[in-house]
Amino acid sequence: MSLVKEFRDFAMRGNVVDMAVGVIIGGAFGKIVSSLVDDVLMPLIGVITGGIDFTGLKATVGDASIAYGNFIQNIVDFLIIAFCIFMMIKGLNKLSKKKEEEPAAPPAPTKDQELLAEIRDLLKKQNN
Repeated sequence: MSLVKEFRDFAMRGNVVDMAVGVIIGGAFGKIVSSLVDDVLMPLIGVITGGIDFTGLKATVGDASIAYGNFIQNIVDFLIIAFCIFMMIKGLNKLSKKKEEEPAAPPAPTKDQELLAEIRDLLKKQNN
């Protein structure tokens, strides 16, 4: 029974649950970005490049067909997904940095500083 208990403890730790949530959200985000690439960006790139459809690009060597267009499409997908994730993380870091940069209240003056301030104020009064 100790193996089952160990596995349950492992599976229920916060890191594993967080990772599972991240994988699920990442999968959904990947679908959104893939749709962005397939339905929005690739047609625009096709117009810019003269109507070339990357997924249809193939080379035939003997009896083998090499679909290098799919490879190009996957590289474009990866670059766009990586850029979107980079922008999200950059935004999150900026938000967390703003929270950290909130100025703390200045420390209270020490006894020496208070005495020096009193002396300064007395000297100002005497000079006036």
